[in-house]
Amino acid sequence: MEHRIEGIKKQLHAQSYKLTPQREAIVRILLEREEDHLSAEEIYLLVKEIAPEIGLATVYRTLDLLSELKIVDKVNFGDGVSSYDLRKEGAKHFHHHLVCIECGSVEEIVDDLLEDVEKIVQNDWGFQVKDHRLTFHGICKQCQEVKVEATH
Repeated sequence: MEHRIEGIKKQLHAQSYKLTPQREAIVRILLEREEDHLSAEEIYLLVKEIAPEIGLATVYRTLDLLSELKIVDKVNFGDGVSSYDLRKEGAKHFHHHLVCIECGSVEEIVDDLLEDVEKIVQNDWGFQVKDHRLTFHGICKQCQEVKVEATH
């Protein structure tokens, strides 16, 4: 974790920002709960446990800054709530998600599935792709298994 924090500190410094204690507390929560896709409010509640003086507005401002600097990705899975996802170290692109419409589970796909599509878009439309997001909505394996068991 310390290696990742040091990398984020360097990213901030490169853009003339500092890793303040409040920002570091937020980054630590994101690192500790990386698989959870937390909302700003959830991050706030968790960070309050280690930094009681922090305010919700500080959490939102920090998440906006980290998102702007492409350290964190702001994601909406169609439920009206933004979630925050720490970008994988060295990742050029946002990673993809599988969202179950039955149980709400979110699974990550780390592989870049759109490299060929990006090339077509760049070659055929002359559009320079900087990033992309792909979210599949469907029914996860566990929910499918429950439905099959229920029909037997």
